[in-house]
Amino acid sequence: MIYPIQSSYRKHWPIFYLSLLLILPAACKKEIVPKTFWPRSEHEAYEHSLVTANLANTALGKDWVEAAGKPLTSPVDISLPFQEAFYLSPQSPDAIGYRFFVKRGLRVEVEITVQSSDTLLLFADLFRQTGDSIPDWVHVATADKDSSRLEFEPRRDAYYILRLQPELLRGGRFDIIIREVPSLDFPVSGKSTSSILSFFGDSRDGGKREHHGVDIFASRHTPVLAPIRAQVLRVGEGGIGGRYVWLYEPKRSLYLYFAHLETQDAKEVRWVNPGDTIGTVGNSGNAIRTRPHLHFGIYIRGPVDPWDFIVETDRIPDRIIADTLAINKLARIKRITPIWTGPDSRNQSTDTLERHSIMLITAATGKMYRVRLPDGSIGYFPENQLEIASDEISNGSISDNLALLETPEEKGVLIANLSTDNSYKILGRFNGYYFIRTNHGLEGWMNISSDLFL
Repeated sequence: MIYPIQSSYRKHWPIFYLSLLLILPAACKKEIVPKTFWPRSEHEAYEHSLVTANLANTALGKDWVEAAGKPLTSPVDISLPFQEAFYLSPQSPDAIGYRFFVKRGLRVEVEITVQSSDTLLLFADLFRQTGDSIPDWVHVATADKDSSRLEFEPRRDAYYILRLQPELLRGGRFDIIIREVPSLDFPVSGKSTSSILSFFGDSRDGGKREHHGVDIFASRHTPVLAPIRAQVLRVGEGGIGGRYVWLYEPKRSLYLYFAHLETQDAKEVRWVNPGDTIGTVGNSGNAIRTRPHLHFGIYIRGPVDPWDFIVETDRIPDRIIADTLAINKLARIKRITPIWTGPDSRNQSTDTLERHSIMLITAATGKMYRVRLPDGSIGYFPENQLEIASDEISNGSISDNLALLETPEEKGVLIANLSTDNSYKILGRFNGYYFIRTNHGLEGWMNISSDLFL
């Protein structure tokens, strides 16, 4: 027996199954869920929080994001070790970037101190340069937000930028010290760099081969020390190295070679800590006719120069001589002075500023002040070339209505239209404009007669 309903389905089966195909996928679809955001740094997490709080598209939020990009395009070039006291304004988003070169084998230590009673987040992020003609920057590390400390070791010679930026509407005084130290301890007890008398790449066997290490000279039986925690890979004797020890440090993939030993104290497979004696200085192997010394070599996919891994560095930055009480104060140039692009003489620019050019002191390092010019650019000046712009250099009264502007430019934001009942004191100048303070306490820029003696 054929039921009518079955007959109907059979007759119209193409339409029936097509309907199922159209309905079933829609019924089995999963909910649409936003992709989970995983920040790569505290800075990125904070920036994302501005988005979720609907602040990213506000003027303040946009300024903060824009300020974060400037240190990567216009950093300050410095040499290590480096120390600076600086100020970041809470009134407007601000950031600073330090660019420096680091060789493989060194460890960089960054210490930041917040000189503020208010709690705040200061984001300290490290970037490595990956391009030459068109530099690109890759984020590689973030300072611990609780201790404001950062340590890193480069895997190859490279330029780095350290960017510092506080959260929105937070700022104040900060101190920073950046130093570089050897990543390994010195491998011969009581000795230093001055005991290295033969270097990596020196000619051997009449030019047939190169020296793949450094020779550290010391008295026979002077302890040879493990320069880092490592595993004893091999203890043996033979060939040009005589009695030798191999260590392996897995974190950095370092193979450390100690040769010409007099005695061997290390045991294979065991681990040694920095300062443990692994042998003593001798002249075994092909060093039998030379004074006792340690041949120390490092291998990372082949031999590399151990020098930067163990050599002493200048760990003490120049003392800050410039008056730190001048930070965050207006200053002006005493005479025509070149602009320095960085805090040492190699960064001096060919551009100069005219006498009485005004600026804001934002940092002090050594005998230099870092300043922000009225056009927003950053430069350095010797502290003896600046004076605090507290007293006027000239004064006058307004004979006609004049506009008082926030910035020294024609399209600057208007602060007020000053009438003839205003007198003023001139504190400095820039770009054809004069920075004034009126008798009513207003400060800003005016385009007034340039025949005044300044």
